Amino acid sequence: MNEVKMEWSDLKVFLAIARAGTLGGAARLTGQTQPTMGRRLRALEEAVGHMLFQRTSDGFILTDEGAAVLRHAERVEEETLAFERELAGQRNELSGVLRVSSSDWFGVHMLTPVCHAFSLAHPHVTVELLTDARLFNLSRREADLVFRIQPFDQPDIIQRKLMHIDYGLYGPAGQNNPLKDEGTGCSLITLDSAFEDFPDVQWLHRLLPKANIVFRSNSRDAQAMMCAQGAGLAVLPRPLGDLIPNLKRIDLGESPPGRDVWLGYHRDLRGLRRLRAFLDVVLERYGGN
Repeated sequence: MNEVKMEWSDLKVFLAIARAGTLGGAARLTGQTQPTMGRRLRALEEAVGHMLFQRTSDGFILTDEGAAVLRHAERVEEETLAFERELAGQRNELSGVLRVSSSDWFGVHMLTPVCHAFSLAHPHVTVELLTDARLFNLSRREADLVFRIQPFDQPDIIQRKLMHIDYGLYGPAGQNNPLKDEGTGCSLITLDSAFEDFPDVQWLHRLLPKANIVFRSNSRDAQAMMCAQGAGLAVLPRPLGDLIPNLKRIDLGESPPGRDVWLGYHRDLRGLRRLRAFLDVVLERYGGN
């Protein structure tokens, strides 16, 4: 029996014949026809190089070789059934790790409520929230799900526009109108130089060209905290700026440009159940925005 490779389906045929004692009885157990059972038994015996049953007028009786195969087949069956039971028990219980990436402020203020709701429903899934300005590579599984402010250009990414986020100009309560003299004497808080081409940065330069930049950061949360302490004016996403009690929104006659938020994941993960469950929570909370 060296080098013999048997499929579980072959062993199921063998077990059915051993238990029923006849091809007809085995066929009824497996839902197959009697000729099919006989053909598959002959193929199995040829594969192992031994007669597994003695054919008698009373039915099929195990040979010594067949009895040896039976012991192994029953152990395989026991393990297989245990595995199937475990899978059935976990059918509604998700587990594993889900890596989610977004910008810092979006992760903290928009995704943590989603993560909390998801963890209540699926406590055996660990969500890793990666807040980083860099774009994680979905093809290399640096992240399973990414939220970002521009569409994905890779052909193997499934994506959708999740929502549009309005932005506003914020300053401490009592701030004078900064439009006077094109922002002369006004202090600004903005993104660092790597993001100089962002629409809200360009908007600030256009409306307040003479204002003085006192603080730059790639963190919207850091900008918001500096603004709340009175260091200057900042353009912030409204879901962030509206939450901070010490800030008020300043009307310059036109609003700063908002941004769309896109979500994307690799098409090979479209069947990942924990990803689909997380997306359900995201879309329930923000899909209509």
